[in-house]
Formats: sequence, structure tokens, C-alpha cells
Amino acid sequence: QVQLVESGGGLVQPGGSLRLSCAASGIIFSVYAMNWYRQAPGKQREWVAGITSGGSTNYVDSVKGRFTISRDNAKNTVYLQMNSLKPEDTAVYYCNALSTHHYWGQGTQVTVSS
Repeated sequence: QVQLVESGGGLVQPGGSLRLSCAASGIIFSVYAMNWYRQAPGKQREWVAGITSGGSTNYVDSVKGRFTISRDNAKNTVYLQMNSLKPEDTAVYYCNALSTHHYWGQGTQVTVSS
């Protein structure tokens, strides 16, 4: 059974930082591209960042220079380091694993507010 379990969300002030984690089980993690998406209230789900099985990364323009995606294949975990957070980063953040199939986590809430 495939599971993606996100953690690390919470409430943070503007300018603050959070690190999200997504622990995967039931898949050969190293062959999957891993992505982070987010969905703000009333908006469509948006792709935020991705990392290939080879470690190449890419980001949506709105987070470039502030967010960093990384992976630890030994721990079957992908991370999203989020710095200089803004209120517009408030959303539920979802982990996604993509290969011949794709899988989703349950999401973790990130709220940026003073």
C-alpha cells in the first residue's frame, strides 16, 4: 500500500520559515519524481516545486529564491524548505509522487499570518 505522509505545516509570521517533509512508503522512492503542490481556499491546486529522480529541481516563479526542494532517498523523504514566507503562500501543501503512476499525500496546512 502506497502512503505519502506530509508533516511540518503550521502557523508562521510573514518572513518566517517552515520545512515540510513527505515520507513515502510502498514505492521504490528513488525512481519517482517528487513534487509539491498547494491549494489555497477558493483556488485551483497549483504545482510549486519538483525534483526528478536524478535530483534536478524546478520551481514556480512565485517561489523561486525562497523555497528549496530536496530529497533523501535513504529516508524515502522529500522536503520543502520555505523561507521568507508571505501571506499568499497560505495553502494546503500536498506531496506528489510521479512515475508510471502518481500518488498524493493528504496535505498539510501552512498559514502565514501576523
